[in-house]
Amino acid sequence: MTEKEQFVPAHTLIHVLSGRLCVVEADSVHAFASGDTLFVRRNTLAKFTKHPARNGEPFKTLSIFLRKSFLQNYSSLENVKTSPAVDHANAFCRVKRLPPSPLMENLFDSLRLHFDSGMTLGQELSDIKTLETVLLIRQLDLPLYLSMFHFTGPGKIDLEDFMSKNFVFNVPLTTFSKMTGRSLSTFKRDFKKIFGESPSRWLKKKRLEHAYYLIKEKNKAPSYVYLEVGFENLSHFSSSFKEVYGHNPSALFGP
Repeated sequence: MTEKEQFVPAHTLIHVLSGRLCVVEADSVHAFASGDTLFVRRNTLAKFTKHPARNGEPFKTLSIFLRKSFLQNYSSLENVKTSPAVDHANAFCRVKRLPPSPLMENLFDSLRLHFDSGMTLGQELSDIKTLETVLLIRQLDLPLYLSMFHFTGPGKIDLEDFMSKNFVFNVPLTTFSKMTGRSLSTFKRDFKKIFGESPSRWLKKKRLEHAYYLIKEKNKAPSYVYLEVGFENLSHFSSSFKEVYGHNPSALFGP
């Protein structure tokens, strides 16, 4: 099993070839199995946990990235009208399972065959496959298709609410600033006004408080909790925890 926080910069279509994939956002959890295809929206922040198959087969996926420049060019050529998607809030969800489709299966099978042969896809064929992906999404989920052509960046949002929900994600401050619609300098300035301390100090304190709760009240093992609350390694987590609480996190974890 591997777990990683990830900021997704482009709309992405992920097809699970083997194993299981769990995607955790600040307020939702999604589970996908072999054969599932999911759409992840641009500017999504989530934890991706990858599990091998129960028979021991390694976890494998194929991903297609629908880059903003490609979609802008397509939108201009096809004169895509985005207004109908406004009435479909479900179309704008950040992680969405696509309905089963033999045509989508065929798309990923063709890509897998190409990559398994060791060949390089090349720009021309890559563009053709990307176009095929866009057209398939249009056929399977029209509101989702139309929502892909909203190109405005994230506006300035409530910083306190966002950080309170997303502090467990171990990503650079530049990612937090971008997602809240701010430059890095403005993010740091606004953060200090709201929380009274620097982002790094607040994040460390908040993560340790949450870790204490998970170990003490939920009886979760420190070896699991450190990843869940946004630390990169167990030794750093343990030393930081002891510095604040006076003892190792394992002292809280009972049978």
